[in-house]
This record gives sequence, C-alpha cells and structure tokens, in this order.
Amino acid sequence: MTGGKAKNLVGLSIVGKLYISLLAVIFGLIVLHAPIVVGLETLWSGNDLLIKSWKEILMLVAGVLALYLVFKNKRTVIFKDPVIFAILAYAVLHLVLTFYNFQGWSAWGAGLAIDLRYLLFFALVYIALYLYPNQRKLFIKIGIIGALVALVFAFLQVFILPKDVLKYIGYNLNTISPYLTIDKNPEFVRINGTFRGPNPLGAYAGFALVLLAVAFVKGKIKKTKRHLAVSIILLIGGLSALWASYSRSAQAGTLVALGIVLVCALWRKIPKKVWISAGAVVLMILGGLYAFRDSYFISNVVLHENPKGGSAISSNEGHASSLGDSFDRFIRQPLGEGVGSTGSASLLADRPTIIENQYLFIAHEVGWFGLILFAYIYLLVMTKLWKLKSDWLALGVFAGGVSMALIGLLLPVWVDDTISIIWWGLAAVALQSKNKDIIKS
Repeated sequence: MTGGKAKNLVGLSIVGKLYISLLAVIFGLIVLHAPIVVGLETLWSGNDLLIKSWKEILMLVAGVLALYLVFKNKRTVIFKDPVIFAILAYAVLHLVLTFYNFQGWSAWGAGLAIDLRYLLFFALVYIALYLYPNQRKLFIKIGIIGALVALVFAFLQVFILPKDVLKYIGYNLNTISPYLTIDKNPEFVRINGTFRGPNPLGAYAGFALVLLAVAFVKGKIKKTKRHLAVSIILLIGGLSALWASYSRSAQAGTLVALGIVLVCALWRKIPKKVWISAGAVVLMILGGLYAFRDSYFISNVVLHENPKGGSAISSNEGHASSLGDSFDRFIRQPLGEGVGSTGSASLLADRPTIIENQYLFIAHEVGWFGLILFAYIYLLVMTKLWKLKSDWLALGVFAGGVSMALIGLLLPVWVDDTISIIWWGLAAVALQSKNKDIIKS
C-alpha cells in the first residue's frame, strides 16, 4: 500500500502530497475510528474530545491546504460548482444559527462537527480530484483495504472470537457496548465489528456488497487469484456482517440497492419472464414472512420482539415513540432547536434529545430551511451520480445512496462518522471520474 501510494503521488508538489496524504489517512483509518478512539481514551483518559476529533483536525488542516492550492493554481471556479456552493451555504446557515437557542460551546462545537464533517470531507475529496484526477485509484484501493480489514474482523467476531472480545480494548457500558442482543435475547447477538454499533456495521456491510455486485456485473473483477480472493473474502465477510448485525433497515436497504444494480445492469439482458418470476418469488417470500410472523425466528430476527420476555419496551415501540415525538417537534419548530441540540452533542447540553430519523435530526438542528438545503445537496449529488451510471463506482455509490436514504428513515445514518465519510468520500471520487485535468504544482 505504501509503495503504491508513493507512486501515485509522484509529480505532486509537497503541499499537494500533504493534502492528498491527509485525506488518504482519514479515509483509510475511518473504518477503525471506534476501536482507535475507545482504546486511546482508555490509555489517555481526560483527553476524550481531542481523541475523538482527530479526523476533524486533519480535515481543517486539509481545508487550509485546499484553499492554498485552489488559489495558487487559479482554480477558484470550483467554488461556483453547484454542489460546493450549496455545501458552503449549508455551513453558513449553521454559523448564522450559532446563537439561536445556543446550547453552550461544547454542544455547539460537537453539533457543528457532526452536521458538517462528512460534507467537508466530500468537498475536500471533490476538490482534490478536481486538481489531481489521477488520484482516483488511490482512494479506491484504500477503500478496498479498509473493507477487507473491517469485514474480516466482523467475520471473526461472528464465528471465531468471543462475542465480548472488544472489552479488552476498553469497550464497556460507559464507552461502547462490546455487543448487543435483539430485545435482550442472548440467543441473537448483534455484533459491532469495528463500528460504533450493529446498525452502522450493517449499513457498511450492505454498501460493500452493493459495490462488489456492481464491480461483478460491470466486469471489473478480473479472473486473477488476487481479484477472486479479495472478492470472495469481501462477499463472505459482507454477508456475515450484514446478517449478524440484525439491522433490518440495513438489510432492507441493501436488497433495494442490489435490485437497482441488477435492473440498471441487466434489464435488457434478462427476459421479461425472468423478471416476472423474480417478482413472484419476492411476493411469495413476503407472504411467507407474514404467515409465519408469530414464529420464534420471525419474531426475533424480523420483528425484533422477544416472545419469551425481552425489554419492557421493544425496539419497535421505541422507534415509533421517538418518531412521533420528533415529528411533533418538527411541526412546532420551523427554525429547529439549535446546533448541538440533538444526539450525542446534546448530551453536553442541558436537554439531551435523541432523534432516530436522519431528516428530522437535521430539521431539529437547523430547521425546515436547513432540511431543504440538505435535501438539495443530496439530490444534486445523486442526480450527478445517476448521469454517470455507466461508470461502475458511480452506479454503486448511487445504489448505496438510495439504501442510506432508506436507512435514514429509521436511523440518523449520516451521524455515524464512518458511514458518512466513506459514502460521501466515494461519492466525490465517483463524481470526478470524468475529470481529465491534472495539476502538478
């Protein structure tokens, strides 16, 4: 990896090399963010905020370098790009709302980081590949290596390692639980992998499987031992992690994304009779799930309700209650509650508030206009990806984006730094796939 990276950076100035290297470090280490943070907090207590902010600090440094390179090379036209301009407007909105229902500096800073870090990373990678488009392969290679590390560990946690193996690096009820169960049923253990919880792991595993599927149908997987070995490892690891996460939203989102990939890649190659038969099979499966909804397996795995006991309030009831309360807040607060008023950032303020919906999460932070602006950014990126769907990465990121949008209905999917930085980072890489302009200074 090191040799390949050095080769890719040949011809760049010192500033350019440092800029690309910072982004590569963030993109490469983000899959290990949770264990790194928990481990360092255990060894270096009292510096939690600094440890958690490692990636944001690197992004700020990279941001300064990006401005230098853009102005030095007279490429300020990038700031007129609709996506970059909209992201800047979204960031300005957060700053304008700083003292609206001010939550305190700690909560405000945490909220600002959570709301903007993935968009900042997208912009930094987008600008980097605008200046240096030959760095695309570097990010793809790092993404593959990261997936191998994350999914192999998840596989080991499912089949070989003790379920609580993460406790040895500091995972506990005060940091991150080393594992969870479905409705307090010890027979159904939900693993974390290298993520903050089972749901982010499921979302990541599903996205990895979607990209693997696109690479396969687009003929990007060569018939070499290395390519086949990597593909098989990713497939087995991805399926294992997706299943053992027991994340219904991730599993459903993955199926939808895979359906999009198959339709886009094989619609004209497969007879209509096959599509009709496949649709009939799907309906039969759904009918079977409904018919056996009271069985032990369906109750636990699909419905997440333990018929033998479990929590006083099931996860379904918790989701419904949270959604109802959040929607009520959305209607009553057109300007939101203020930056840092939601999620983990709100734990640093006086009124902790947990919202289990990405869109209501954003509205709670920056109001209706903020939600509209974010939706514009997201739809703009997705539209651009769709137009580039002949490129395998663009199609895979688009399908994964649909999956993330669906997951966001039940979980604040972009709040998880690993998921958000990986998807938005790859979106930036995909959008610059047609850029041929190269800057070497």
